[in-house]
Amino acid sequence: MCPEKSDVRIYDDRLIVWSPGGLPFGITMEDLYKPHSSVLRNKGTGGIFYDMGWIEQWGSGIDKMRNTCTKAGIPEPQFEEYQGFRVIFRKDVYTEEYLRDLGLNERQIKAAMYVKEKGKITNKEYQELTGVSRQMATIELADMVEKQILVRVGIVGKGTAYHLTKMTNK
Repeated sequence: MCPEKSDVRIYDDRLIVWSPGGLPFGITMEDLYKPHSSVLRNKGTGGIFYDMGWIEQWGSGIDKMRNTCTKAGIPEPQFEEYQGFRVIFRKDVYTEEYLRDLGLNERQIKAAMYVKEKGKITNKEYQELTGVSRQMATIELADMVEKQILVRVGIVGKGTAYHLTKMTNK
């Protein structure tokens, strides 16, 4: 019987690395986003990798992945327990598919793509782009701020604009 092997899948917009093992006992998904203990599953393999210089220390991988992505200007990796454990690296989190998965409607997705191209959007621009009233634009922009897709910049009124946030996939 052959043990399951890890899997790497490359797509146009993302890279997925999958391993059949789950998280070590006592470590939760939330723990991955804060300092946490490290559990070495195979001391023999770990020791060989350490001696070869392929790893520097136990438990530094998650932080190293997150920091490297941030420095490269791409979204932090997304960690999931999915028939094992997988890490998803995205070139750009602001894809239509991802935004749809967050529960945005088509107008909001259109606005996010507009902000991605132009750098910002105002309430008036949202109205013109989507054909909705000022009140609906305010509601939908506020929803995007609440979902941490946009951040509001400036004073209330005509000085307010919305920019994309730097999402961390939390």
